[in-house]
Amino acid sequence: MAEPTARVDDHSKPIAQLVDAHLEAAQRLEDDTHGEIDAVTDQQGRTVLLRRSQEHLLARADVPESAILDALPARIAMLDREGIIVSVNHAWREFEAANSADSTDSTDSTEQASAGIGINYLASCDAATGLAAADAPRVASAIRSVLSGHRKSVVIEYASHSALAERWFLLSVTPIADDNPSGAVVMHLDITERKKVSRAQRHLAAAMDAMRDAIYLVDRKTMSLIHVNDAACQLHRQSRDELLVWSPWKILDTTRESLERTYDKMIESGVAAEPVEMTRQNDDGSIGWVEVRRHAKRSDGRLTIVTMVRDISERKAAEARIQRLNRMFAMLSSINTLIVRVRERDELFKAACQIALDAGGFRMAWIGIVDRSETLIVPVASAGLEPEFLAVARVRLSLRGEASDKDPISVRAVRSNAAVVLNDIREDSHIFFARKRLAQGIHAMVALPLTIAGEAAGVLTLYAADVGFFDDEEMALLTELAGDIAFAIDHIDKQERLDYLAYYDVLTGLANRTLFLERVAQYMRSAAVSAHRLVVFVIDIERFSNINDTFGRAAGDALLNLMAQWIARKVGDVNLLARVGADKFALVLPEVVADGNVTQLVENALAGFLDHPFQVHDTALRIGVKLGAARFPEDGENVETLFRNAEAALKAAKTSGEPYLFYTPAMNEAVVQTMTLENKLRQALKNEEFVLHYQPKINMVSGKLTGAEALIRWNNPETGLVPPGQFIPVLEDTGLIYEVGRWALRQAIADYLRWRAAGFAAVPVSVNVSQLQLRHRHFIKEIEQAVAVDPHAAAGLELEITESVIMADVKRSIATLQAIRALNVTIAIDDFGTGFSSLSYLSKLPVDTLKIDRSFVLDMTSGPQGLALVSTVITLAHSLRLKVVAEGVETDEQRRLLHALNCDEFQGFLFAKPVPVNVFESRFLLALAT
Repeated sequence: MAEPTARVDDHSKPIAQLVDAHLEAAQRLEDDTHGEIDAVTDQQGRTVLLRRSQEHLLARADVPESAILDALPARIAMLDREGIIVSVNHAWREFEAANSADSTDSTDSTEQASAGIGINYLASCDAATGLAAADAPRVASAIRSVLSGHRKSVVIEYASHSALAERWFLLSVTPIADDNPSGAVVMHLDITERKKVSRAQRHLAAAMDAMRDAIYLVDRKTMSLIHVNDAACQLHRQSRDELLVWSPWKILDTTRESLERTYDKMIESGVAAEPVEMTRQNDDGSIGWVEVRRHAKRSDGRLTIVTMVRDISERKAAEARIQRLNRMFAMLSSINTLIVRVRERDELFKAACQIALDAGGFRMAWIGIVDRSETLIVPVASAGLEPEFLAVARVRLSLRGEASDKDPISVRAVRSNAAVVLNDIREDSHIFFARKRLAQGIHAMVALPLTIAGEAAGVLTLYAADVGFFDDEEMALLTELAGDIAFAIDHIDKQERLDYLAYYDVLTGLANRTLFLERVAQYMRSAAVSAHRLVVFVIDIERFSNINDTFGRAAGDALLNLMAQWIARKVGDVNLLARVGADKFALVLPEVVADGNVTQLVENALAGFLDHPFQVHDTALRIGVKLGAARFPEDGENVETLFRNAEAALKAAKTSGEPYLFYTPAMNEAVVQTMTLENKLRQALKNEEFVLHYQPKINMVSGKLTGAEALIRWNNPETGLVPPGQFIPVLEDTGLIYEVGRWALRQAIADYLRWRAAGFAAVPVSVNVSQLQLRHRHFIKEIEQAVAVDPHAAAGLELEITESVIMADVKRSIATLQAIRALNVTIAIDDFGTGFSSLSYLSKLPVDTLKIDRSFVLDMTSGPQGLALVSTVITLAHSLRLKVVAEGVETDEQRRLLHALNCDEFQGFLFAKPVPVNVFESRFLLALAT
């Protein structure tokens, strides 16, 4: 067969292209091996030079072209345009000779196709079978693309494995002539070793990724990272590519010079560096501990520093915990010794707080005692606290009202009679002087109730420097410590403590109810002997809760003090006055002469209240009061009866609107009637006499049933159905509305689920919520439990809450409503328009429906102003994406006007009155289903 030069008109050009292709492949291999490999081994085990040594040979002009091809380590063949082999180089011949001798895989058709010149290489590839044939179609496709002129050149990698070995090749196809290829030069470069090195590197990387320690490989020469494992990426929250561009000294928060000195010292000594423990800042700002180990490794001329970083935060935390526990034991021992030695309560408290700092290592500590008459916690001793804390604490540590998660943790501990731990004060924005505490290095605190006879009589509050300070072991010791201090409180100077807490009001310094009644009893005995009269007054401050809500509890407490001082000055004897409730005072006139005008005295006193401004902070408040009075001996022969009748007179005055009333027997009759009704209502709840009636809600456009409002009715077995106006107010006054409301909620859900199960149209049910329910600390939990009975329960429930209830405490209402909405329960504002201040808050309230009060619906037909008001409310609600329901629709004209104003739904006597559940089912639900 003729030499290739006879078949190619211009063979110098493809030879040059072939050389370029080979050099490109060699450069690729050199880049993949980071320039560390300058030779490869051929099939016979001989070392073949790569780029550096071959460039010199290829550049020599006096070397024949055949010699150039034979000098290249790649297998090279020249094909004509049909794919027939016309010439091969020395490496091709040697490979085929060795391959023919290997009889273990005679099906390696890709290589057999080049067994001799004149064979059609493309046809051999197409017919290839066996292990080595998997990539033969790719090889043939690449060559055809060049021979056809579709591609100028092709470089691909392919596998050609045998039963005995795995092999990979880099295929380069170059055309002979660019415009109209007359053939192609095919070059196969063995890259098996590179592949094996790459696979070994991948295995090494996988092994490193399996380790829990963070590993960093640093090139000492360039001081750059060459590899990091998964643990390192997780430690820094970076991807591998992102982390590899970091500098090694940034990782360990040091300087390049310092790190180089460390590396060189280790390399010079020839031994691994000693493990080093150091701190690092975590992503959340906390401080963690790591152990750093290093050693140097030399391979293929490269010096690599291997750094392993292990997180030892848990071990360090354990060591710190042991140290803290030792301090806790020392503190417990010291305070127990103090309890045995000290007999003065104040000395005990003060010394115990100081021991907490000195022996326990706490930053601050204080002890407070619960004043039940004032319903607050009174700080009595502290250490490490600034004076301003005690001034603010008297205001903030109130136990009045419903419990809230906004209460200070000391208040929460007393209310729950259980320890309250805050292991990171940044998580609670309600901590006293939170920013100041953080600036002082305080990050955790605990409040421990001082329990006596099953009730929290005080609280011990401790402040620690470390986040997460209070673990289970710490709490076990601190709970024991609190128990020991409580034991001491119960026994040291018990009589003095009990006298103070039992007989005096802490806030005003006045006598409390117990001491006042004892004093009145003494005055009554004197009056009986001297045959003169006395009068007991009970005074109630009007709208005192509004003062607290508007100006804050501190202002309310200041007002109480000012009023106590003013009344005491007017009376002339502080022993005649007492504080007998949160906003109530009591006064006794121990001697009233026969012609004394007590009524005039009372009227002058009430006028004096209104005329006298009480200056609270920067505001002058004029206070109104209600007063009830009872006379001895006419209105009671013993102190309990006399005082109770004075309270009855006060209640009658508040109910009637009168500024004051003297007791009359009829007042007790009213009280008796109320108590009788209350007892009947309690019995009704027990005997399941309450029922639900349902009033339909109708779509204004379609006229179809869209929902129902559940209304409580009392089916009294003696008198039949009792009108709601006769018993609902009593339920609210007595607190029974909470229990009855809870029953109504569960019954409405049960009816809704029963309708679904029976195949009725499952229209949602609205249930009214009272103020007592909304303010109850367990209300949200009860809603959650009620809807948890069935996955469909929440979708069928809507809570109706009157606007006035929401506006009583807007911020708290918003938080409660958000929690309810999170349960997928919808919320409607009932009686909208009666709260007078709701428009500014409407956009902030998490509600779904707005119900227009019946009074506005009635006024709508009386004139343009009423109509304009309803139109405004509907437009405003729709702009906030709220559904609008009109209540009390009784006429077609009202319905027509509401329809014209785009009201969504209505309910009222025009369509149906509230009906029993069986009537609602048969008349409305069954009709809707059919």
